[in-house]
Amino acid sequence: MKLSEIDNSRKTVFSLEVFPPKKTSPLESITDILGEMRPFEPDFISFTFGAGCSLADNSTCKISSLIKHQYGIEPLAHLSCVNLSRGEVLGVLKQLEEAGVENVLALRGDRDPSRTPKEDFHYACELIELIRENSKMGIAAACYPETHPEALSPEEDLRHLKEKVDAGATHLISQLFFDNHDFIDFLYRVRSAGIEVPVEAGIMPVVNKKQVERMVSLCGASLPKKFAKMMSRYGSDPEAMYDAGIAYASEQIIDLVSSGVQGIHLYTMNNPEVASRICRNVRSIIRCVNRVPGAQN
Repeated sequence: MKLSEIDNSRKTVFSLEVFPPKKTSPLESITDILGEMRPFEPDFISFTFGAGCSLADNSTCKISSLIKHQYGIEPLAHLSCVNLSRGEVLGVLKQLEEAGVENVLALRGDRDPSRTPKEDFHYACELIELIRENSKMGIAAACYPETHPEALSPEEDLRHLKEKVDAGATHLISQLFFDNHDFIDFLYRVRSAGIEVPVEAGIMPVVNKKQVERMVSLCGASLPKKFAKMMSRYGSDPEAMYDAGIAYASEQIIDLVSSGVQGIHLYTMNNPEVASRICRNVRSIIRCVNRVPGAQN
C-alpha cells in the first residue's frame, strides 16, 4: 500500500522506526524486535539505511521484505544518497521493488568526514526527483521543526522543504522534538509556505540522562522547561527517569493527536519494552480518532 493510500485511510497515521542490528549481531536478531512490535498495529514501519549510508552491507532490502511478507506490515525503506551514485540508487530501487516494497524515505544522509562523498547527489530533492522519474514508489521526506542544523535560517529550511515536495515527496516525517508548541508552530509555517502534504510528528522517548545529552548533541533539539524539570528531578534515579520518560512521550502523543496532527512516528530505538508501554498508553486515543462514524467498536 502506498503512503498516499495510508494517509487517505486515516485521520492520524501511527508508525514506528527501527534500525539495523549491530554488525556483530546476526541479521535475524531484528526478527525478535519486529515480532514484539507487530501487536502495536502500526500503519507502517520505517527501517533505516545501512550504517554510513553505504551500499556495502546494507540490509535495507532484506529487512524491508521481512517486515512486509513475514509480519504483514507496510515497510518504509530509508534511502540515503550522499555516498551513492545514480546507478547505485537505481539498483537499490530495483531490489526494493522486486521485494514488494512500495515506499521509501528519501534522505541525503549525514556526511562522514572520514569518507569522500559521491558527487551525484547534493540534496535530498535530487534523490526524490530521480525516484519519481524511475519508479512508482511512494516517497516520504524528512522535515525539521526546529530547523535543519545546516540551514542558514528557518525560511531557507522551508524553501528546501518545499523543493522536496515539489520534486515528488507526498509525506513528511519530522525530526524528534520535545516541545509540542515547536511542532504546531512549524506546521503553521509549513502550511503558510504552501506545503499541503501530511506531516507526521517524530517522537522519541528519552528514558535516561545519557540519552538526552546524546540526542541534544546530535540534532540540536531544545529542552522545554517541563522536560528540564523532569530531568532535574528524576535524572539521577534510573527507574524513575525511565518511567518519567515514557510518561512524557505518551503525553506528547496524546496532546498532538488531540490537536489534530496527521500522524505520529515513534522512534523506538529498537526497544520493544519502551515502545510497548507507550503504545498501550496511546492505542485507544489513536483508535478513537480513526474510528469511522457509525461503525461498531
